[in-house]
Amino acid sequence: METEKIMRPLDGITVLDLTRLLPGAVATMMLGDFGAEIINIEEPGIGDPARHSRAGIKQPGAYFLATNRNKRSVTINLKHERGREIFLKLVEKADALVEGFRPGVMDRLGVGYETLKALNPRLIYCAITGYGQDGPYRLKAGHDANYLSVAGLLGVNGQKGGPPTLSGVQLADLAGGSLHAVVGVLLALQARARTGEGQFVDVSMTDGSLSMMYVPSASFLANGAQPQRGNEGLSGRYACYQIYETKDGRYLSLGALEHKFWENACRVLGREDFTGKCFSDGAQEEMIAAFREIFKTRTAAEWLAAFENVDTCIALVNDIAEMIEDPQIKHRGLIAEIEHPTEGRLKQIAPTVKLSATPGAMWLPPPRLGEHTREILKSLDYTDEMIESLAREGVISF
Repeated sequence: METEKIMRPLDGITVLDLTRLLPGAVATMMLGDFGAEIINIEEPGIGDPARHSRAGIKQPGAYFLATNRNKRSVTINLKHERGREIFLKLVEKADALVEGFRPGVMDRLGVGYETLKALNPRLIYCAITGYGQDGPYRLKAGHDANYLSVAGLLGVNGQKGGPPTLSGVQLADLAGGSLHAVVGVLLALQARARTGEGQFVDVSMTDGSLSMMYVPSASFLANGAQPQRGNEGLSGRYACYQIYETKDGRYLSLGALEHKFWENACRVLGREDFTGKCFSDGAQEEMIAAFREIFKTRTAAEWLAAFENVDTCIALVNDIAEMIEDPQIKHRGLIAEIEHPTEGRLKQIAPTVKLSATPGAMWLPPPRLGEHTREILKSLDYTDEMIESLAREGVISF
């Protein structure tokens, strides 16, 4: 954790975080990395389900710790009248709010956008949902695979002749949700700087997933040609853009799309007769089969050594342990440590946007549930006696 606070782009911006689990947590963490004060509003005694979820992780809570640095935690029961009073006091001073409930939930709690806008016209209200605030699917339950399915992305992902394949990472949650929420909030902040008015930011993870479909949809939108799973230019059609297994069971990705890269790769692989056939449809099966056999004659390390000083596009398919130790990842400082009062030193993915003058940083460890409740309520002029009364009523917890 840093010892000296430097200027960051979002210094002075306060964001209320009512999200749970992955999409909103990552979005607000990214804003916090660049200086925004993130106040994580959690349910008393329970908190974000990610605090308790294993979500495929052996250590309970690791999921929460990985996505909630640079935040402060306050517990407020929004179903209680006194809890809503606290919340509205926070809204008066806030610049932005991010929530991830289904449409209508905040309205039923009495703290929907129109209510908050009347209280604070400068507020930027960002709602992250699966399908958006309107349309026939607006209230449907869903998860990452469902949003990718509706957006058409899952349908083009997989091997030729095989079924759709699930992604190893949550594309809809992160690229469709988190990143679009960050962009939306930043755009709304820029607009507010000119107009003085806040606005509603409607982030749909399905919409965001569809935004990654520019290439697969281009031919269909132009001439009705339906993309074929595993048989498009960047999804398995060409020998020059493939994943090949090596002698020791490892995998190398080849991305030699440009002629010079393809020519150099063919030379190292001993098949210079292929250099003029990079995009020849009739030659692809023969070349893919040949390269599969050739790559299996050496280990991954031996192939990487053979390609060391060759100008082409090839890389080892890293596992997570290798990714962390990869010299490029280490040089860029993409895995860093932050000190946590109970968990010790936590290794985390560091801010990945690199700004030369106002960089992001890991400056505050993930909060314990309700860790900052008393501090935040005192900033709203609540006395110790009032705070203890709220705790006894179950409005807050520490």
